[in-house]
Amino acid sequence: MYRKNPGGSRLARMGAEDGWVNSYHGRMRAAMGDATLFFLGARGVIRDEQGRVLLIKRTDNGYWAFPAGAMELGESMRDCAIRETFEETGLKAGRATLFAFLSGPQYTFTNIFGDTYQHVSGSYLLTEISGELTPDPDEAADAGWFSPEDLPEPTSGAVRWTLDHLARFEETGQIYSD
Repeated sequence: MYRKNPGGSRLARMGAEDGWVNSYHGRMRAAMGDATLFFLGARGVIRDEQGRVLLIKRTDNGYWAFPAGAMELGESMRDCAIRETFEETGLKAGRATLFAFLSGPQYTFTNIFGDTYQHVSGSYLLTEISGELTPDPDEAADAGWFSPEDLPEPTSGAVRWTLDHLARFEETGQIYSD
């Protein structure tokens, strides 16, 4: 639920009606200030019949990425991946298979708003897809299907390692974890 806004604190720029302010992560950020926080979230990977993957062009940073976002209280990571993918693309998954769980300090990032998080996230292969591809303009400037060998630029670094984790899972049946 990030918004593209240059400069200053996101919470100071956004009104109370904004979903981020009232979300779990928004409330934690307001309470903890500039401290590094855990970010609990999930991403969804959808492939079409040609093996292409669905990516969105994020409005907050302009990078192509898998649909992803933050968990809310009372939600599982699996449900988060399904919900975020639906919110960002209009596509609903009937099934989600965990193929990677990431939690190490190497997943600590500072976002465009200057907020630092150590990400704890699950990556899910989403199948049994219904609906029409209708990107949410608040979150996705564009969406498209891309061959893993011919990804658009700029592409989030997470796309490449997510594809590596998925390939490893499909070869071994083992969930990637670190």
